[in-house]
Amino acid sequence: MKDIVWEPHGDYLNKSNISRFMNKHGIENYEELIARSTDDVQWFWDAALKDLGLQWYRPYDDILDMSEGIEWAKWFIGGKTNIVYNCIDRHIEAGNGDKLCLIHEGDDGRVRELTYAQLDEMVCKTANALKSLGVVKGDYVGIYMPMTPEIVAAFYATLKIGAIVIPVFSGFGATALATRLDDAKVKVLFTADGSSRRNKTVSIKQEADKALALAPSIKDVIVYQRMGPDVPMTEGRDHWWHDLVDTQSAQCETEQLDAEDRSLVIYTSGTTGKPKGTVHTHAGALAQCAKELGYAFDVKPDSRFFWVTDIGWMMGPWQMIGVQIFGAAHMIFEGAPNWPNPDRLWDMVQRHQITHLGISPTAIRLLMTYDLDWVKKHDLSRVKYLGSTGEPWDPDSYEWFLKHIGGGKAPIINISGGTEIMGCLLSPLPITALKPCSLRGPGLGMDVAVFDNDGQKIDIGIGHLVCRKPAPSMTKGFLNDKQRYLDTYFSKWEGVWYHGDWAEIDEDGFWFLRGRSDDTIKVAGKRTGPAEIESALLEHDAVMEAAAIGVPDPIKGQDVVTFVVLTPGYVVSEEIREELKMQVVKHMGKTLKPKNLLFVEALPKTRSAKILRGTIKRKYLGDDLGDTASCENPEAIDAIADAK
Repeated sequence: MKDIVWEPHGDYLNKSNISRFMNKHGIENYEELIARSTDDVQWFWDAALKDLGLQWYRPYDDILDMSEGIEWAKWFIGGKTNIVYNCIDRHIEAGNGDKLCLIHEGDDGRVRELTYAQLDEMVCKTANALKSLGVVKGDYVGIYMPMTPEIVAAFYATLKIGAIVIPVFSGFGATALATRLDDAKVKVLFTADGSSRRNKTVSIKQEADKALALAPSIKDVIVYQRMGPDVPMTEGRDHWWHDLVDTQSAQCETEQLDAEDRSLVIYTSGTTGKPKGTVHTHAGALAQCAKELGYAFDVKPDSRFFWVTDIGWMMGPWQMIGVQIFGAAHMIFEGAPNWPNPDRLWDMVQRHQITHLGISPTAIRLLMTYDLDWVKKHDLSRVKYLGSTGEPWDPDSYEWFLKHIGGGKAPIINISGGTEIMGCLLSPLPITALKPCSLRGPGLGMDVAVFDNDGQKIDIGIGHLVCRKPAPSMTKGFLNDKQRYLDTYFSKWEGVWYHGDWAEIDEDGFWFLRGRSDDTIKVAGKRTGPAEIESALLEHDAVMEAAAIGVPDPIKGQDVVTFVVLTPGYVVSEEIREELKMQVVKHMGKTLKPKNLLFVEALPKTRSAKILRGTIKRKYLGDDLGDTASCENPEAIDAIADAK
């Protein structure tokens, strides 16, 4: 095989968790492993969870119920468990309460470390605080906080009592937050007075208050005093964390839950309509996180795992659950990886003895713009695994990451799946060779394939990424919108999950991603839909119509460009351009501020008034337009190139 940049060797081949699994089941090579895990998914998931040591209050009677089809598959029938039981309780029971669980570093460099026993105490107190507010099994609890230990406590406390977590990125504006809270009818919200980034205080409570005016279901707000600034507190609704939580009992029993009981609803955006609430279960999240952290990343009790992420993105809960299943330690970070110096990230990796480092290609493209001496001054030799997800790599940054951060010895476990799967469709393993930018092949137990436009399987070439069998962590529909779920994933081919990515398989059987087949925008790994950005613009009186597209960016992967039709009476000016850009920031956060905002007389549309975003994007980028027969006003396409 050509272009191989990493070969498995030593402990990766002989002492990894996946090699143990293969030896246990007489599996001789990678190809046989993938075939067995995808041909018989029931055998695989049963064997994997037993090998990885997941615990049940009551063992399951049956592994899979497909009576309602792949769309509504049920897993581990009759089993009772809880994420908290597997991630905290059993480690305490085993006498490992003094073991390091969590490392937190703030923007200011201050470090907090918690053992499993200390986290358990925080979780129990927080759970009792929720109970005191009347939260019961099945209620929805929102988390809109900076990445501090309190966010981990709030996460597990909610799950401990059988309530359901709604995690929201703390950088979102009020409208984006309110949409999610109102859709889930959240009862209690965890938030904070503020956070710090690049030594600047970021207001969080202020945005939360604006959102609460649009989310009437919320009865109580628990506010963590992170920064100390004066913030308004609504009497009877708002409670300081230190007053409500810290005074509670440190004893709280974990609820025994059915395998299919809901654990999280994580929101993701498509190309149209409001954000979609992907619904996950206790057993499903446990199964996928354990499998991926255990086999793909080889997490063991002595691992120190750090993925640069936020709880509002799937990777936040994924890290917390997946690492703590194995009694290992994970790190969360509140600041920026290049502040106050370009080596902030490498300094933390060395100081905290990180063994697993996950980061987006966007962040690497940014960090590699600095002099290499910023990397060389740090000892990164303890890093055994590198990780990435969220967007495609380019070869130069991939190989820079592999060579300079992994020392050429640590593999890049480049994974891809989605919030709706709470895991991966594609993933390398410690036993697999790697090519630049490759995802190597199917994730274990994930029966994925590449289809052509006619639904025929492709063995070599580019096509649509699909999954032909269910997995435990696949979303149980969209919250409050089952039909949209069916339309999104199962309307293209009957009984087949259509993921919306272009995938390529080369002549050696290595898999690569080639971008989205829809209009989804991913900026610095953060995914949103044009509709949310457009909705923010349309709230401004000056905007009559708007279209948002994602365009290539050398650092972020993609950036946002918007096209605006002004309301009669408004004229084009730099002042209105900047005002509208800030309108997006107000609702969606700084990350999604448009790189460019252009004014046009009209947007290209179909006769049914659908905006032709794909056509707009191709015209803007100078690509071949393809078939434009559906456009009712083709002159608007030509005007895109002249927009100012």
